[in-house]
Amino acid sequence: MSALPAALADLPATPRMPAVFIGHGNPMYAIQDTQYGRAWRALGESLPAPRAILVVSAHWMTQGATMVHIGAKPKTIHDFGGFPRELFRQQYPAPGAPDIAKATIELVRLSHLEPDERWGLDHGAWSVLLHMFPKADVPVFQLSLDLSRSPAEHFALAQELKPLRERGVLIIGSGNVVHNLMAVAPGAPPYDWALDFDTRLTQMIETRDFKAVAETAPRLPSARFAHPTPEHFLPALYPLAVADPKDQVGFFNASFDMASLSMRSFTLS
Repeated sequence: MSALPAALADLPATPRMPAVFIGHGNPMYAIQDTQYGRAWRALGESLPAPRAILVVSAHWMTQGATMVHIGAKPKTIHDFGGFPRELFRQQYPAPGAPDIAKATIELVRLSHLEPDERWGLDHGAWSVLLHMFPKADVPVFQLSLDLSRSPAEHFALAQELKPLRERGVLIIGSGNVVHNLMAVAPGAPPYDWALDFDTRLTQMIETRDFKAVAETAPRLPSARFAHPTPEHFLPALYPLAVADPKDQVGFFNASFDMASLSMRSFTLS
């Protein structure tokens, strides 16, 4: 534990926090009563109280640098268009976690992380947290996705975050196991390629072949349809990379929305 940054080493150790991947889907689920939102709320109620929450969201993308938001009062970012005013009125006024965020930057040795004070909480974070922690009383900070890195590099970076789990930090990846907005078809059954990718990824997770998710899944023939761009896939690597051998894997919201969005989510606890 002496290798931990002082800000983490000074925090009392906690039982190992779960790590979670959330398929967040449509931003409207933040304010609608859906099966997905009800599952997020039930999950939040079942979790041990976190000291802080680290969210790796599909909607904070950077190039050439991985950023960590260190602000004390992260703003609610409405990073979408064409939705009702009610959605734009939503605020998630959770405090930031500056000390833990700065310690996270120090914790990662194999990659250079940089501090950020301009971001906040994008909808990949707050649309889910509104349900999971509706009181907005748990400090939250985000880590960006550097799209210049390969999935294997993201996995390696994420592995260094594992000590956060023993300091009360809940690590959440927020994206989608299958995400192709160009192919959405409301009311239609999922495409064959969507089912294929979802099934194969699930099998890798069930058999605890987590490195294969980073190294093999992106090369599957169905991957180019399931993820025309990688940002909704990469957040799934973060909870998998911090897995402990004693963790049990659990799935929820294992269904498709609009044919090309898998809402499958999982926990490691």
